[in-house]
Amino acid sequence: MPLTFLTGGARSGKSAVAVRRAGRTGAPVVFVATGEAGDAEMADRITRHRAERPSRWSTVEAPTDLVEALAGLAPGQTVVVDCLSLWVSNLMGRGVDEAGTLDRAHALGRWATAYPGEVVVVTNEVGSGIVPMHPVSRDYRDRLGRVNAVVAGYAALAQLVVAGRTLTLDPPED
Repeated sequence: MPLTFLTGGARSGKSAVAVRRAGRTGAPVVFVATGEAGDAEMADRITRHRAERPSRWSTVEAPTDLVEALAGLAPGQTVVVDCLSLWVSNLMGRGVDEAGTLDRAHALGRWATAYPGEVVVVTNEVGSGIVPMHPVSRDYRDRLGRVNAVVAGYAALAQLVVAGRTLTLDPPED
């Protein structure tokens, strides 16, 4: 089934687009959340996002073991993964190196294209700004950019979300 890849800046409307798209499929929806409530602000954000989703949707928490969590899903559902940005951050925080992160990104892409249901993956585009001063920030920006390129390469549809509007990205060139 098709994989849809949604990327954009912070507060661009990516998650709202994903939620609307998933709701229109008519299939049961599983929301796979990668965020962790490490502080009060993040806990509030998670609570707000939960309130925005229909209560009939199920939620799976997968801060690091994303592919393992996805592998246990029943077929025929619509799956929303939100988001790769926090997933990459969580992997880095647990000491997973770039090669391990990219291996997991490829595993996600393979899973998504083989899954018998629609899959929507949300991520942030963080590479359009200035070069970060701190080495860890540069590593994060670069690693997320590479993960995004890997997962987008598996997608039937890749879109940039800006101000709640989508711009379809061209397929990769050979």
